[in-house]
Amino acid sequence: MPLALITGASRGIGAATARALADTHTLLLGGRDEAALAALAAELPDARPWPVELTDHAALAAAAAELSTLDVLVHSAGVARVGPLAAASADLWRSTYEINVVAVAELTRLLLPALRAARGRVVLVNSGAGKSANPGWGPYAASKFALTAYADVLRGEEEAAGIRVTSVFPGRTDTDMQRVVRADEGGDYEPAKYLRPESVAESIRTAVFAADDAHLTELVIRSRPVR
Repeated sequence: MPLALITGASRGIGAATARALADTHTLLLGGRDEAALAALAAELPDARPWPVELTDHAALAAAAAELSTLDVLVHSAGVARVGPLAAASADLWRSTYEINVVAVAELTRLLLPALRAARGRVVLVNSGAGKSANPGWGPYAASKFALTAYADVLRGEEEAAGIRVTSVFPGRTDTDMQRVVRADEGGDYEPAKYLRPESVAESIRTAVFAADDAHLTELVIRSRPVR
């Protein structure tokens, strides 16, 4: 079966994406929580943990070097904190960019030979904040706008090599990250108003299985009331 690497696979959208691709792909489950990755791998027919620290560039390079071909790379790992710019320290800016942008760029760079060999797909889980920046979302929105730009450039540079690049822009989603965001905002957590991770994962699956003559460049997903 084709091989897919999913970062942030221990929970949320990443775990849902692993389940959505489990019947069609061999899976590498990226993340920090080794116990959660092992538990998820045990549920799936052909999956194993890939517990590599994305900010450890030496470890990342060593792990990526083991992959000679890769059909799908899904970047789902990310961090988010919300608050006014006046309270956003340099450390917050750096840590947000390190995970949301730098780690994405570096892992993709290291895996480009493997992706080119497979004429693979790269899917970047972005955010509604990567389309429109609102007060309180400074560092996170800036990182997601940067991720949008990165995806656009990668698409333009690698399309001739057969790599297709899709940015997915979900709205608020029922995940642990969203709980942190709502706590930062001081608001109630209302999962019924949010997207389910499985709904976002199905959109990712759609990008992965796009017909050969189709390049899904962007998918924007918003929640809707269910009656």
